[in-house]
Amino acid sequence: MAERPAADRPRPEPVERSWLDVRLRQARNPPPPVFRAVVANVAVAAIGGLVDLIYDTLIAKGTALPGGDLRTAAVALYVVVVIVAGSLLTYLWVELPTGASGERRRSGWAALLGFFAALPIVYLSLVIIFQVVAPLVR
Repeated sequence: MAERPAADRPRPEPVERSWLDVRLRQARNPPPPVFRAVVANVAVAAIGGLVDLIYDTLIAKGTALPGGDLRTAAVALYVVVVIVAGSLLTYLWVELPTGASGERRRSGWAALLGFFAALPIVYLSLVIIFQVVAPLVR
C-alpha cells in the first residue's frame, strides 16, 4: 500500500511546554525592540559606570578634585543620564512597523520602553560597579 500524502496524515498533538521552557525560548528569541532597548541602556550604563567608578576610586584614594567629594551627586547624575539617554536612544532606534517601505515613524512608546528597560539596568549596574568591581579595584 502506498504512503498517504503529507496533507492526509494526522498531525501529532503539540506538546505543551513548561513555564521554564517558554521563558528560555523567549530569552533566546527576544523581540527586536526589546533587544534594542536593552542594548542601548547597557551601552550607556557601561560607559557612565566606568566614568563613575574612576571618579569614586580617585576620591577614595585621596585625590583632591575640584568641588570636593561629590560621589552622591555623581551617582544621582549617572542614574539620570542612563535613564534619559537610554530612553532617547531607544526612541531613535526603535521604529514602529509600517506597511510602506522606507517610511519611518517614531512613537513615545519607544521612549517609554527605553525608560522601563533603563530602571533595572541602572540598578544592576550600580550593584555591579560598587559592590563587585570597586572593592577589586581598591
